[in-house]
Order: sequence, then C-alpha cells, then structure tokens
Amino acid sequence: ELQRVGTPRVTPADIKILRDYCINGGLLIVDAGSARFHQSFTHFMRQVFPGTGFTRADRDAHVRRVGYLASRLEAHGATVVASLISPYRDSRAFVRATCRRFVEIHVATDLAECERRDPKGLYRKARAGEITQFTGLDDPYEPPEAAEIVIDTAAESAAAAADRILAWLRQPPAAAKDAR
Repeated sequence: ELQRVGTPRVTPADIKILRDYCINGGLLIVDAGSARFHQSFTHFMRQVFPGTGFTRADRDAHVRRVGYLASRLEAHGATVVASLISPYRDSRAFVRATCRRFVEIHVATDLAECERRDPKGLYRKARAGEITQFTGLDDPYEPPEAAEIVIDTAAESAAAAADRILAWLRQPPAAAKDAR
C-alpha cells in the first residue's frame, strides 16, 4: 500500500502499479492505502471529455481539467497519480498551484525514441499531416524547469525509474521537498 501517514510500506504490488500506470500511462487513485478506483486514464477522460484534440488550447484545457479533478480527489484524502502529456509550463504551473502535494516527474525521452515507441501510430499520422499541432513536431514541448524527479529513459530502465519514484514517495513530505 502506498501511504503518506506514518512509515510508508512499499510492496512488489506497488512497484507493479507504478510501472503499469506511471510508466505506461494511466490514472491511479489510492485511498487509505488501497487502490479503490483505477482505470485507463485515456479511456476515462475521453468518456468525460470526448472532444479533446491536439491543439494547444485542447491540451492546456485537458491538463487543467485533470489537475482540477486531482485537487478535488486530494481534498477528500485520495492520492492521485496522473500520467499525461503536459507540454506547456503554464498548464503544469496551474496544476502545481491547485494540488497541495503536486510532484512533477519529467520523463525525458528524445523525439526519435518517442516515435519508435509510439503504439498508436500518432507520430506517423502527424508526420503524414493527418494530425496537426502535435507535441514535439509542429507544436512545442516546454521541458520542466524544476521537476521533482527527472527520468532519463535512455539511461534508466522502467524498473529503476519506478524504484526511484517510490523512494521519493517514501520520504516524508518535508524531506521530499528538500530532495529536489
């Protein structure tokens, strides 16, 4: 169970959860140490906001909606881990200001590797002109200036990254802020 009260205990199941949801993309809400709700982030948000596209305005609104949702859940005692593309600093700053325990994890991956790993073929579609305003191609990506954790995917395995994230989360909140 992932918890922030007392001494956190991290189990192999936690590592699997982080790998599945943080590394591969997802939304996980952990309440009182047990996963009470989780589902594919993309599926969930596409059901709630079906018209979200790739424009700057769409992406900005999407990140802000997710941040607001996370802040409301956090206000009721849930811990929210949301993995999403958030290319603009001002969107991330909004979420940081909205959520009390915001932790920014920057997964640094070069463009060629993003294209190689693309399971949905979105980069191929963007290069063919089927998708416009696509992050990293014809729309900018603004790297974080002060992320709590930076994962270099060229130098670090998913398992090592999950271990490092879990180590950071195990720290008491004050110590975690000092570790930046």
